[in-house]
Amino acid sequence: MKIVAITARILLGLMFFVFGLNGFLHFIPAPPIPGLAGTFLGAMIQSHFIFFVAGVQVIAGALLLINRFVPLALALLAPVLANILVFHLTMQPRGLPPGIFATILWSILAWRLRDYFTPLFVQEAAEK
Repeated sequence: MKIVAITARILLGLMFFVFGLNGFLHFIPAPPIPGLAGTFLGAMIQSHFIFFVAGVQVIAGALLLINRFVPLALALLAPVLANILVFHLTMQPRGLPPGIFATILWSILAWRLRDYFTPLFVQEAAEK
């Protein structure tokens, strides 16, 4: 199971590091995206929100690749993955398989590191 987790960490880190860098450097050509999906991405680009998302992806991907602060990287990637899945489910279904693959990799790591996340699921926090 350790080899599976290491492989998942490296693959997930590479995916987000490379695609996050692409948000800044545009080295992967992208065809025009029609319809609502294109409008949504256009708004993200025009508002420069894409730089925030790409920055989170680069930072989290780098943390996964260097094997430091992995639970933090997973916490940063959770909302990014949720948005990727919802975007493809609602606006561009043909791009869904890579999002599902990334979610599976994320789930493998999150399950392996679940002890770090259990304190988040406390019903009533004790005040100090």
